[in-house]
Amino acid sequence: MSETAIPAAHADPASPPPGDAAATAWRVACAVADIPAQGARVVAVAGRPEIAVFRTLDDRVFALVDRCPHKGGPLSAGVVHGHAVTCPLHNWAIGLADGRAREPDEGCARTVPARVEGGMVWLAVETG
Repeated sequence: MSETAIPAAHADPASPPPGDAAATAWRVACAVADIPAQGARVVAVAGRPEIAVFRTLDDRVFALVDRCPHKGGPLSAGVVHGHAVTCPLHNWAIGLADGRAREPDEGCARTVPARVEGGMVWLAVETG
């Protein structure tokens, strides 16, 4: 796992922010190839919590705030299996698509919208 910072120069101003919530912008995070299969990469965004970007064995990409809803463990250090990650601290399984803890546990990690274009991972990050 490695860390990447998202520079403002890689923003996609042509892309409208999704939803009515806080203002967001799509920014390049890294290349898909920079994320190991069944692994994660940490992305730093100035003034925001770190984001864990995950790549599954079937090459799907998901992003969550890098904090387990149970005790705050780093999800990026967990084990990716299927479309879930297991927190390294207490073995909570968290769904990558929705951030929800799998039963019998309860809680939710914050998801970050992610898309892949031209082999690059784009994240929708808050700008305000």
